[in-house]
Amino acid sequence: MANSESVLGKNPVWLYSISMARRTGYADLPLHPGIVPKWLADRMMQLGTLIVESLIYNFGKEEVLVRLSDPLWFQSFGAVMGMDWHSSGITTSVMYALKRGLNPRAHELGICICGGRGKYSRRTPEELLFLSGKTGLDGNALVRASKLCAKVDNTAIQDGFQLYQHNFIVTDQGDWAVVQQGMNPAAKTARRYHWCSSNLRSFVEEPHTGIVGENRGTILNLTDIGARPARSAILELAKERPDRVLAEVKDMTGSGDTVLSAVHSGTAAVQGELFTPEEDSGVNQVPGGERNCFMPAHHDVRAEDVDLKRLGAVLATAYESQPADFGSLLLTEGLGPRTLQSLALVSEVIYGSPSRFTDPARYSFAHGGKDGHPFPVPCRIYDESIRVLHESIEKAKLNYTDKSDCLRRLYATSLAMEQNCSPEADFDGTIAHEMAHTKEWGGRTCTGK
Repeated sequence: MANSESVLGKNPVWLYSISMARRTGYADLPLHPGIVPKWLADRMMQLGTLIVESLIYNFGKEEVLVRLSDPLWFQSFGAVMGMDWHSSGITTSVMYALKRGLNPRAHELGICICGGRGKYSRRTPEELLFLSGKTGLDGNALVRASKLCAKVDNTAIQDGFQLYQHNFIVTDQGDWAVVQQGMNPAAKTARRYHWCSSNLRSFVEEPHTGIVGENRGTILNLTDIGARPARSAILELAKERPDRVLAEVKDMTGSGDTVLSAVHSGTAAVQGELFTPEEDSGVNQVPGGERNCFMPAHHDVRAEDVDLKRLGAVLATAYESQPADFGSLLLTEGLGPRTLQSLALVSEVIYGSPSRFTDPARYSFAHGGKDGHPFPVPCRIYDESIRVLHESIEKAKLNYTDKSDCLRRLYATSLAMEQNCSPEADFDGTIAHEMAHTKEWGGRTCTGK
């Protein structure tokens, strides 16, 4: 493989162990065409890598896998990097950015990303085997896990989506996560599936950490715990002669062709409970800790898409806090309130708890969106965010933690302001303020400056 050496860096020493995943939920996303311009892709690579590095520094590599396997955090992560806040394009762009940024430092950070979109997804087994040859990981076990994840989401769950992207993220301890996406070309929708090796009990019974995609109604989900009898029945049916099975089906329904067609299209199941996504929009917290998110079809960011109280706390922190509160940050030349606004949202992506990510649109107020929603990407602010975060990490490595402590305090201050002051953002005023300064801040979209 031509670029395999660059994936690992030099002389990685990795150990192998596999731990066990839990399902955290699913989200629905509209499918968006187009490409990410190079000026944004390069910045996404830098900021995404720095956020992951900060997560590793603060919480460890397993936490990175847990975050990537949370559909809501993943969507917020993409939004804070300047992608369209609700589209399926976040999946490809985020994973490509992380692969570009993390793999050359795999030996240092202990985390590597295999696979990708289209033909690159089919190279995942080859990359995993190369990785195992260089590190001592059990390549066969990782390849089997990769193939099983793909097989389950393409075959055991018949929801009308065919996989076209598969990324396998693995650490030097053998822990892993999978982010893969399927497409329904006719409906122009996509569904993203999340897996994580943490607490994995079974590949075939409620194995997902999350499933993301547009609601297509009732689907066949043979991985549901209620479908255990169906799986047993299917195994028994597989032992029978096909003509006998068809005869039994015709006796029950009057038309074997109708039933078989329904099963193949994902609209019927045999002796099993069907998985039916919620119809309403928004975020649902259900028993068992599932985190479900439904992205609306409209492209623009609207006030109802954002928790205005939380956004108001971020704005108040950025524009009303005294310089003494964040002295070591504000001593950075050129860093003003607008950069603090971005850093406050970046710090929340790093330090925030799962309950903070119920409105991914809010994170687009850090660095805008490539299509100009809620406003053009302010490149000068984006670059300042990258610079400050990079400096905070590098100084923390040398035990100079002032800047990293400031980022943590920035999030804590915003949280305290939200809880105690209850400020609410002026949504239209905030966007108007951004548009008024977009030229000054180097605003760009995928169509130009």
